[in-house]
Amino acid sequence: MATPPPSPPKKSSRSVPQRDLFQLDSPLTGEIRGERSLMAFPFFALSKNAWMKPLTYDHATVSIEVRPSASGVATIYDKEIVLYIASLMAAKVEAGEDVAQDFIFTAHDLFSVTGSNQSARSYSRLSEALERLQGTQIKTNIEAGGEGEEGFFSWLSEARLHYSKTRTGERRLKAVKVRLCDWLYRAILRDRQVLDYAAAYFQLGPIERRIYEVARSTCDGERLEIDLATFRLQIGYQNPLANFRSALKAIALANSIPDYTIELIEGAPDAEPSVAKRGRKAGAVTVVIRPKPHLLAADESIGESPAA
Repeated sequence: MATPPPSPPKKSSRSVPQRDLFQLDSPLTGEIRGERSLMAFPFFALSKNAWMKPLTYDHATVSIEVRPSASGVATIYDKEIVLYIASLMAAKVEAGEDVAQDFIFTAHDLFSVTGSNQSARSYSRLSEALERLQGTQIKTNIEAGGEGEEGFFSWLSEARLHYSKTRTGERRLKAVKVRLCDWLYRAILRDRQVLDYAAAYFQLGPIERRIYEVARSTCDGERLEIDLATFRLQIGYQNPLANFRSALKAIALANSIPDYTIELIEGAPDAEPSVAKRGRKAGAVTVVIRPKPHLLAADESIGESPAA
């Protein structure tokens, strides 16, 4: 009797049928994670709609300039794609796999992770978001992977949607292929300053998302105190300071930031009357952010030594 041929090797959980011609990096099996600098500083517009104005941040030792493409600046909602890609990359690094700058994934998995529905409008938004991520130009003096850069870069140096056609001629999205920029690739691969996100992040509004990111990247288990004007810069809020103050008061009252509480402490008002307005000047406002008790308890338990 002839010896039966050997069984074919089992396919990886990241693979797809050969007829699709794609080796997928999805599904994401770990947590959503982000690079610390992208959490701490304002690289994205706080908008759901197209933001056509340049963004700048210049404070202390950090400078950032963001220029829009014809379709606008990449928004905080477009950032979901960057977070998803960073999470795929971080999972590969932790698993000891070779990591390239190209990633191929399904829109279905991206939507599942970020909580988006599978509607035609979501697929249309995906295409628009990829266009903004590829077209937005960023310049910063923040070093990544021990290297600095002069000039501008885009979040994605390449972004493609791969379709197949049904017998009726209908297009079906098979995979999304992107190439991550050198700057972020180096930061994740070499610096390893990658932090996990709370699962509730994707249910937050734009300002709440930025407050959470700043808190997550800067608190380190301790309270953060920062004056209102500086905090507005770090959040990337573009409207007047008075509007920002009102928004923060509402957010503090709602206690809606995952893992953190926020408090506004009013300073003593200035007794001298303002030249422009009658009455006394408003005092300085300090923003105080603290980890919630359950987060502190978790940090303490991690640091405890096992019982002898």
